[in-house]
Amino acid sequence: MTSAQVDQRPDGTESASAEGGEGEGYQRGLGSRQIQMIAIGGAIGTGLFLGAGKGISKAGPSLILAYAVAGLVIFFIMRALGELLMYRPVSGSFSEYAREFIGPFAGFVTGWTYWLFWVVTGITEVTAAAAYMTYWFDIPQWASALIFTFVLYAANLISVKLFGELEFWFSMVKVTAIIGMILICAGILTVGFSDAGDTASVSHLWNQGGFFPHGVGGTLMTLQMVMFAFLAVELVGVTAGESKDPKKVLPKAINTVPWRIAVFYVGALIMILSVVPWTEFHPGVSPFVAAFQKMGLSVGAGIVNFVVLTAALSSCNSGMYSTGRMLRDLALNNQGPKLFTRLTRSGTPLVGTTFSAALMLVGVWINYQWPGKAFDYVVSFATISGMWAWIVILICHIRYRRASDRGLLPRSEFRAPGAPYASVLSLLFIGMVIVLMGIDKDARVSLYCAPLWGLILGVSYAVLKRRNPEAAAFVKR
Repeated sequence: MTSAQVDQRPDGTESASAEGGEGEGYQRGLGSRQIQMIAIGGAIGTGLFLGAGKGISKAGPSLILAYAVAGLVIFFIMRALGELLMYRPVSGSFSEYAREFIGPFAGFVTGWTYWLFWVVTGITEVTAAAAYMTYWFDIPQWASALIFTFVLYAANLISVKLFGELEFWFSMVKVTAIIGMILICAGILTVGFSDAGDTASVSHLWNQGGFFPHGVGGTLMTLQMVMFAFLAVELVGVTAGESKDPKKVLPKAINTVPWRIAVFYVGALIMILSVVPWTEFHPGVSPFVAAFQKMGLSVGAGIVNFVVLTAALSSCNSGMYSTGRMLRDLALNNQGPKLFTRLTRSGTPLVGTTFSAALMLVGVWINYQWPGKAFDYVVSFATISGMWAWIVILICHIRYRRASDRGLLPRSEFRAPGAPYASVLSLLFIGMVIVLMGIDKDARVSLYCAPLWGLILGVSYAVLKRRNPEAAAFVKR
């Protein structure tokens, strides 16, 4: 091990400090207010503000049901993660748990895969943010991308508290926008003001071809888009090692998942589809923009552009944060270069964050120079790599619950409801989504990248294990 504190496990192996935080070299700079908004903001991104238009065109009003069912699965995943976090709150989060409950190779794969997920996401989001800026300013996209990357990079290196403040305000903008839209739609439905007042009706949810206008099959095919919209909700787990009071703050944040999904996804879509018939939505057009236009509010496009810009910057900010932590966790466990363990005086991972930010800039440049199919394949990998983290969380939770029920490990103070059956059902649901991705020709490309990435990781791990046997120090349970 490195300078991180170590604990003995029941099987005689060592792990990073169970306390996380200062034991890992980090500072507990994230308070309750920031953690709550990080948890809320993690569930709200461009998948809702932009991607929902495609989902509506494919499934009609039944997209509401798809978000509700997928949201329930996400809640089970987050409660499973919460139980693990209360057992051992560490910054490495599910990468650490994969290493402990599945094996060293699983931890290696999870850490590097989640790192790649956020690097790719950061590239796409900072590129998108630069494109959104052209709505107001006639400036080169590369200049905006460069400025955004350096500003977020600097903020993440200064202190974890500054990262938390940025994420707090980014999330506040997204939350305010959705609540504002819901209130406006509610006013139209009850009072009847604006251009949409005469036609707005809740009956739009079933009168335009029924609740399932394209059949149940059409609804099922949207599940991959729905799950993509929820990617990054697990980020709150990465903050465990830097939360001021993780055993109090994290359960409270995780327990807000049901109402977050109910309000921001289900509630928002019910309101929008009641004001504007689903037949008027089209792929590539934000349902929020379409709703504003139907209401006769000309400022709607500008408002949504600002909100989507905020969502993109929020995602890139989260990528800067999580990539540095994942690389450092890998290095602390001898599964990454030792230089990634270095921290600044304020307790932020200097080298890991710098390396990831540099790759984001290179990726942005490549995207501008060769925006072809090769880059699209890499981007599509984000979906399957993000879901890999959820799969690992659920498997680790099942194994942890089995061990704690037998008295081999201490029981968590935050027990997941319906466990372990809820975790098993969630795994089956994710498996179904992956099968649906294979059926859909537009989403199938996501699965093509996975074997190639797996081969790269397998060869890398074999080389690493030969050169440094400590990389496989933990024994599989």
